Amino acid sequence: MDIVIDQHSPTAPYEQLRVQVVEGVRAGVMSPGDRLPTVRRLAEDLGLAPNTVARAYRELERDEVIETRGRLGSFIAATGDATRKQAQLAAVAYAERMRVLGLPAEEALAIVRAALGIRS
Repeated sequence: MDIVIDQHSPTAPYEQLRVQVVEGVRAGVMSPGDRLPTVRRLAEDLGLAPNTVARAYRELERDEVIETRGRLGSFIAATGDATRKQAQLAAVAYAERMRVLGLPAEEALAIVRAALGIRS
């Protein structure tokens, strides 16, 4: 996967890197178990500071997109797509809040459908 950092973009380089890795996983360009370049190697290849790449890797690991295996390096995690995991967490939080508010499940679902623009 080719990663390109736009130095003129208002988006921080670490965020550009993070987003491109997530998109690569989502598109199937990168698969669980694929090894990522070392922080130093990728920083050198992209013309970035190692701390910039390290920050992107930390955020990817926090979001469970990648996993670091000590001296073996960083790999695409088996869970892969952080977006789905974040959506699931948001759904659980929403469901819990609806229970606290006493809304029936059908009404809570109707609110979600309306928010998504789905007509029943």
